[in-house]
Amino acid sequence: MPQPKPIDEFLYCSTPEAWIEAAVVQEAVLLVDHGNCEKKAASTAMNLIYRYVDYPDLMMRMSKLAREELRHFEQVLGWIKQRGYAYETLSPARYAGELRKLVRTYEPARLVDLLICGAVVEARSCERFQALAPRLEPELARFYEGLCESEARHYRVYLELAAKVAAPDDNLEQRIDLFLSRDQELIESADEDFRFHSGVPA
Repeated sequence: MPQPKPIDEFLYCSTPEAWIEAAVVQEAVLLVDHGNCEKKAASTAMNLIYRYVDYPDLMMRMSKLAREELRHFEQVLGWIKQRGYAYETLSPARYAGELRKLVRTYEPARLVDLLICGAVVEARSCERFQALAPRLEPELARFYEGLCESEARHYRVYLELAAKVAAPDDNLEQRIDLFLSRDQELIESADEDFRFHSGVPA
């Protein structure tokens, strides 16, 4: 597999302007759900470590990734506290759940799809950080810009691991296209609730 593309070339669409406008005026929800996403990302990495013990490189790289995601969670909690917002449980966006529906149920195809799914989610997160940064106050904007580097690295890690574990007859590009097409549908379609990975506000 060739080197992963830059994120703006990898994803099939950009975040709609309507979502960015909603994010700017719903900062509390944005930060709380962002924190939830960081927790989920760490949990995903840990689950891969527990389940796929026959892949030493995967376990090592997911261990580092999980630590970074938890550090991001801590940082987002700091922003929530600084802003005086309450950290609360929010209903999840449909985004990740819908992408997970594409994951095959047999191995190693399941692992390949989980890694592709992880790559798409990380790429979308990075794209959203970049889209948001120019619209936020400078201090918070710098924080989001700083997250882009690690999220972009995570995207590359997931794709590289998918290429390593894919079976010789597995059409990796076709699988990636499937997940990216679904990502585009979810990002460009309407969502009732605003979340970090939600679509266009209804």
